[in-house]
Amino acid sequence: MNSGKKGILIGIAVVAIIVLACAAFVAGKRNTFYQMRIEVQSAWAQVENQLQRRFDLIPNLVETVKGYAKQEREVLLEVTNARARVGGAGTVPDKIAANNELSGALSRLLLVVERYPDLKSNQNFLKLQDELAGTENRIAVERMRYNQKVEAYNKAIGLFPGNIIAGWFDFKEETFFKVAEAAKETPKVQF
Repeated sequence: MNSGKKGILIGIAVVAIIVLACAAFVAGKRNTFYQMRIEVQSAWAQVENQLQRRFDLIPNLVETVKGYAKQEREVLLEVTNARARVGGAGTVPDKIAANNELSGALSRLLLVVERYPDLKSNQNFLKLQDELAGTENRIAVERMRYNQKVEAYNKAIGLFPGNIIAGWFDFKEETFFKVAEAAKETPKVQF
């Protein structure tokens, strides 16, 4: 074999190795992004589990409060309506917004409870309130875990060269579960 043909074969082999290495790199990145997206979806499922738990507790809580606080219809209606919006939300951003609204309505409901000493000592109410408080803590933990997964995923698909590969395979940024501005205000208890 003459040296010219040998050089061409070596060149083709080098190009083939480079192409295979690039293909392996792209495939690896795509698989990483896919795995991260599944982790985000799994974390969201855990958030939804806790949101569902809270959703299921609310009717019992509202009914217990109704028996003591008949004149607080507006707050009870607000909680009921917010719960209905949570049940009707379809997308992750809609579910986040609806649950933030529900959190605000629940805060106002618990403020109403402060006006009724008999209600605060009712065993059923105390049990429901404890379950709701535990659920709110679980929601906070799962929301944090979800947001951590979203942050890692969004960084991976947003930074070079991942952003190019993510664009080729249509990986999109996920939505963070942010606390509503109204929830950041401390409720005021007034007697």
